[in-house]
Amino acid sequence: MSFLVATVAGSTPLVLDSPHSGVNYPEDFGHACDPRTLRQAEDTHVEKLYDFAPPLGVGWVEALFPRSYLDVNRNTTEIDVSLFAEEWPDPVETDPKALAKVRLGKGLVWRITDEGVPLYERKLSVQEVRSRIERCWRPYHDAVRAAVDAAHARHGYSIHLNCHSMPAVASEYSTDFPGLVHADFVVGDREGTSASPALSRRICDHLRAEGYSVEYNHPYKGVELVRRYGDPARDRHSIQVEVNRRLYMDEKTLEPHEGFEPLKRHLRSLVAMLLGTDPRGL
Repeated sequence: MSFLVATVAGSTPLVLDSPHSGVNYPEDFGHACDPRTLRQAEDTHVEKLYDFAPPLGVGWVEALFPRSYLDVNRNTTEIDVSLFAEEWPDPVETDPKALAKVRLGKGLVWRITDEGVPLYERKLSVQEVRSRIERCWRPYHDAVRAAVDAAHARHGYSIHLNCHSMPAVASEYSTDFPGLVHADFVVGDREGTSASPALSRRICDHLRAEGYSVEYNHPYKGVELVRRYGDPARDRHSIQVEVNRRLYMDEKTLEPHEGFEPLKRHLRSLVAMLLGTDPRGL
């Protein structure tokens, strides 16, 4: 474990990662935003919801830095050039779908919060963002890649859950569907391109059997981490799982409530199901 990325090696085909639950705010962040407002950007307590997994032999990767500092679920090309006083010299995304998040202020480095509050009262330098990429993005992706590769090498297949949380209601600048009341869970596999749809459906069905409302690929399909490490044709399955924060915490105070432990038990049941599932037989 380092200040920036925590990893636990696994022995099973299953790998979990939590890219947005980090609370170690680097000294060089230099944000002007109120810290309490900035903390609303965190996938708060996701790492605690799944802390049962490593003792079961599940590989684990966790970002300890906050997503508002650098979002490892974006490609390094998803750069908001308006953040800089100088020209950004590296490649910039041209895909319209990826650019939609950049325009919302939610690229690799955030410009605004979900509520539209500016993070900075200054321009960023090219060097500081390049430094964030080298210290945060690359080690995190190296760790996820290594964990997935190891799981696949051990068992001939891998299942990777990219673990997130979402607000009860979509904020104005967080999604293409502002104001949307979210289901309890959203399961995403980029329309079946990052995982077997049969495996994704099994996850949806399991959660519904536990009494939860579940959406599949709406409004979240999965982004860079499942795109990059999912390849179902090669028995590498990457699935994004979003859990509604209202199920386990007070969204204003960030404190867990009485729903935390029941949700955690159901997530453990989900993980146990996946540990007993070989996607090659689906």
